[in-house]
Amino acid sequence: MNNGISKGAIVGVDVGGTFTDLFHYDEARGSFRTAKVPSNRGDEAVGFLAGLQSFGPVADLGSIVHGTTVGTNALLERKGAKVGLITTAGFRDVLEMRRRDRRHTWGLWGDFVPVVDRDMRLEVAERTLADGTIRTGIDPEEVRACARRLADQGAEALAIVFINAYANPANELAALEAAREVWPNANLECSSRILPEIREFERTSTTALNAYLQPVVGSYLAKLDNALAGEGFGGRFHIVQSNGGVMSTDTARRLPVRTALSGPAAGVIAAAAISKAAGFPNVITGDLGGTSFDVSLVVEGQTMLAAQTTIDFGLVVRTPMIEITTIGAGGGSIAGVDPGGMLQVGPESAGSRPGPVCYGQGNTRPTLTDANVLLGRINAERPIGGKLARLDVDAARTAIATHVAEPLGLEVMAAAEAVVRIANSKMAGAIRLVSIERGHDPAKFAAVPFGGGGALHVGALIKEVGLKAALVPRFPGVTSALGCVIADIRHDQVQTVNLPLAGIDARLLDRRMVEEATAARAVVESAGLSVERIDLVFELDMHYIGQTHTVAVPLPVSVENGSTGIDESTIRTAFERAYQASFSRLLPGVGAKIVNLRTAAIGRRPHFDLSALAPAAGTTVESAYAGSRPVWFDGAWHETAVYNRLELPVGAVVQGPAILEQPDATTVIDPDLSARVDGFGNVIVERSGR
Repeated sequence: MNNGISKGAIVGVDVGGTFTDLFHYDEARGSFRTAKVPSNRGDEAVGFLAGLQSFGPVADLGSIVHGTTVGTNALLERKGAKVGLITTAGFRDVLEMRRRDRRHTWGLWGDFVPVVDRDMRLEVAERTLADGTIRTGIDPEEVRACARRLADQGAEALAIVFINAYANPANELAALEAAREVWPNANLECSSRILPEIREFERTSTTALNAYLQPVVGSYLAKLDNALAGEGFGGRFHIVQSNGGVMSTDTARRLPVRTALSGPAAGVIAAAAISKAAGFPNVITGDLGGTSFDVSLVVEGQTMLAAQTTIDFGLVVRTPMIEITTIGAGGGSIAGVDPGGMLQVGPESAGSRPGPVCYGQGNTRPTLTDANVLLGRINAERPIGGKLARLDVDAARTAIATHVAEPLGLEVMAAAEAVVRIANSKMAGAIRLVSIERGHDPAKFAAVPFGGGGALHVGALIKEVGLKAALVPRFPGVTSALGCVIADIRHDQVQTVNLPLAGIDARLLDRRMVEEATAARAVVESAGLSVERIDLVFELDMHYIGQTHTVAVPLPVSVENGSTGIDESTIRTAFERAYQASFSRLLPGVGAKIVNLRTAAIGRRPHFDLSALAPAAGTTVESAYAGSRPVWFDGAWHETAVYNRLELPVGAVVQGPAILEQPDATTVIDPDLSARVDGFGNVIVERSGR
């Protein structure tokens, strides 16, 4: 099926904190091009347009699929909007109570600050019971008074969260309409329109974070829309969601929390496809951009989809998304010595403006990129992105000497290496979190480092964690942009059911499932991108009666002739299979309960032949050789061979130490590692002698 897609090319655009990466694919010809430009943080539309214009007139493009880290960075750096919250009397402190967890287990004092200050959280008289009965209706004037007060106190966005609104949203919707009458902008939403699901903390957190991002993401997308309109673009413009699906820019403005891991999600999808084709079905992806390091697990070629993710401590987002662990460690992460004399790297980032010290744009505090430049791992004469003619090594040296070496009493090269090691340690910790701590043996997994800086640290990812190898994609710096192009179109919905399994009205559940499937399918069909088919997937959140936590229960059913054919026996069998797999036992004689119904519509995109990325015939290792330069490894200088990575032929083997350079990334091969080029143009890095 085609769904009416325009015949022009599709462009995947990943706007990160430092660089904007683009992948241009002409579906009719099967040809592609790539581009990488600075993001111009604060006015990303400039970099966005510059990248698109590198492919020709923007008006000629058929569609643009955009993955962004604007929301991710705003959450990590706590640079969202000032938010006001209106909630049920007695529930203003849900955001602080959370699940009674603590950042630090021991100690008398907590240090968590929610995104909504306590004086910006107001209560109103309202009560909806768990069965949906409204005991106390809202007073519209009380809601309007609260909204006025919050606006007067400087709130830029408003969130409305009432207890048990998932069971009956009437009070919330009435409050939303009352607040809309006096609220000065369009940045207001209620929880039942964002997450109609049981559990008040997760619903409150997700709704509050949505409000926290609304002005940030909304103004950003408005700039992009205006910039595209100015170029005469008349095609489809989509935003990648954290689940790998897409949505319109209007929906993204209303529900920006669904973009919280937009760019990283696209990268994971591309990395999974690349690694599976290359014979590495079990991988751990690591996207190192300018601001963050995003890690995800791929098992047997399948990405892990989670119903809930914690972006940072206390910042819980409950909406279907690819499981990604994000830490504030990127190429622009600022290094310095804290009051206790400890070297810290991140989470604060220099971004692209002013950027690392070596960019010469006014920053004086050293970053991870400055350390890599000083160590010789990044070629100062050939910076990625194409905008800067060269990098200022002397400025990087001065910054590291002033802010790291002198306070710690180290030589400047030792200080630069210490910065890299601290960053490596943080990355390794994130990888252990998604592997060892979840019962997976890292020795059975390969790393897939991508982003502008991921391949710089490939050796540390292998050696510090004990991974068997690393697979560096052909174009690591634009992997997320490639993911925007090849990702399936996906839309997820959730609805709380809250019913015991025994004696369930299967016809009523079937009707709900068909309604949810119809709505989800319509969203995918309206995306305007070509798909081969649309699959419908159903899943239940279930537990035994008396338990608190649920297990995900995939249902082996589909919609045929207007029905799923679901029955109690099918659900029970599926639940017992899922519970047995999770806990290796069942609880005979205990009843089961259905909490939520999850529905996904997945538009399967046409196959993208990854062999198109392979090196052209006729090149040799000798022709790819670009000389050598000294590079600092393990406390000493090593004369290191440098290769033009894209000119290395299939089957080429390179012994470390070596540097592989290309326009969008640099790959560092440590002295005790070797690299080979596979049939897709990927670089496989392993311990020497394997």
